[in-house]
Amino acid sequence: MNLTEDYITQNLLTAAQNAADSDGYAEIPVKPDTFLKCAAVLVPLTLYQDEWHMLFTRRTERVESHKGQVSFPGGACDEGETTPEQTALREAEEEIGLNPADVKVLGRLSHLITISSFRVSPIVGVIPWPYAFRVAGVEVARIFTIPLAWLVNKKNYWEFSLRESERSLIAYHPYDGELLWGATARITVNFLKTLDILKP
Repeated sequence: MNLTEDYITQNLLTAAQNAADSDGYAEIPVKPDTFLKCAAVLVPLTLYQDEWHMLFTRRTERVESHKGQVSFPGGACDEGETTPEQTALREAEEEIGLNPADVKVLGRLSHLITISSFRVSPIVGVIPWPYAFRVAGVEVARIFTIPLAWLVNKKNYWEFSLRESERSLIAYHPYDGELLWGATARITVNFLKTLDILKP
């Protein structure tokens, strides 16, 4: 897959100029008076053996929410943070020991609003590989990557229409024993669509 950092950056910029907020999990609509909490995630890309991979984590069973689920490094905004990049990079450092100086931020994806009332900003960045991660054992059970070549193949995921709703839910086939679905899968597919590389 012949993608360059410049191509990825330009596509993210173009998409941001025409972006409408996505609905994340999208099982239920957000009521007008709902207070949305600020959050951000890092969507880490790495080039390994001339092939792009996307990095994910699996949450432990000890975390407060989304136990055992596949996710991107990230979380709620801290007081004083003024950009989603600050939040995403801080959370990635706390969860997997990724030094912010080692991340080359390429851009942002559309916000997602989740059923847990978070407004999530996905930040796309390139990280070196291999890397000496330091996993926060209370939050993160595992770090792993999935090749973009596998993620772009539509045979590897389903998109389910939800009953009595125009919305849908995305779930990938298991990869290396891990199940990618929900908001994380939605962010993944949004990113692949932004790059215009999803296979028919």
